[in-house]
Parts: sequence; structure tokens; C-alpha cells
Amino acid sequence: MELDPQRSPSVTGYHLKRGSSLDRAQVVKFMQRTYQERHPDRSFGHLAQTVDQYLSSDTPLWWALANPEDGSAQDPTPVAGVWAGNAIDQITGDRHAHIFLLYVMPAHRQRGLGRALMQQVETWSQQRGDRQVGLQVFSDNQPALHLYQTLGYRAQSLWMVKLLT
Repeated sequence: MELDPQRSPSVTGYHLKRGSSLDRAQVVKFMQRTYQERHPDRSFGHLAQTVDQYLSSDTPLWWALANPEDGSAQDPTPVAGVWAGNAIDQITGDRHAHIFLLYVMPAHRQRGLGRALMQQVETWSQQRGDRQVGLQVFSDNQPALHLYQTLGYRAQSLWMVKLLT
């Protein structure tokens, strides 16, 4: 399913581009940045295994790229991205979209990129017949929680952990 420019959300100064499974290194980099912002004292090299295991043609990526201000050649380095995949609702048994990653580089936040990328996933999900989109968010990530709640997402379950010594 290709990105439809007519239906793709737009943000002034940026454009969305469909990624591919060839973007593995960029996905790993964005995942590492996401976790390092929350836990700067840890190493996240193991996230490459997650990307290797789950990134495929069935798990689409969309990148946000900044439009050049002077009309020069486009910089191919994404400033934001979203990676979606599949999950099964354990109550209904229905397949639905699941967002593995949403990341916006700090210098490009508060410009509507996260919202546009989320809308792109929702459009993709609706086109394939999904009735919901799921995601996981850290409970202390207030900016992300605010974005998701503004877009109509609500808590459905609570993931709990116990550290074993």
C-alpha cells in the first residue's frame, strides 16, 4: 500500500515518505534514541534484535523529512518516524495495528509531526479494515501521553512489572 499524497497528512515544511525494510539502521537508531531519552545511563544495542525480528514488508514505516528551505536537494535523513505492525486483540481475537515506534527528533517537536505520523498509521489501519490501533507508552512520558489522549487514545490495560532480585 503506497503513501497517497492526497490523503497523507501534511505539516508545513515537511513531507512524509514511506519507508521500507531496507531502513533497518534508521529504525534501530530511532528506537535507541527513544529509549535513551528515558534512560540515558543504559545501552540499547539489543534493540537491533527486535528490529531484525519484526521489521518486514508487513510492518510499514513512514518517515518525516524536512523540506529544504532554499530549494536545494532533499536531505534524506528523517527527522521523525513511525513504525507499525500487527497485534491480536486478546479479548475479541481481531487483528489490529500496533505502533512499535513513534519518534520525533527534539529539534522538530511541537510542529505536528507526531500527529501527522499517527494519522498516517490510522489511515493505513482503516484501509486494511482494522477497527483499532494500539500502542505502548511509558507512564511518565507526559508529552506522548498528551498527544495520544488528544488523538482519542485511552488506556485499555496496565502493564505491570516486578523486579526480581
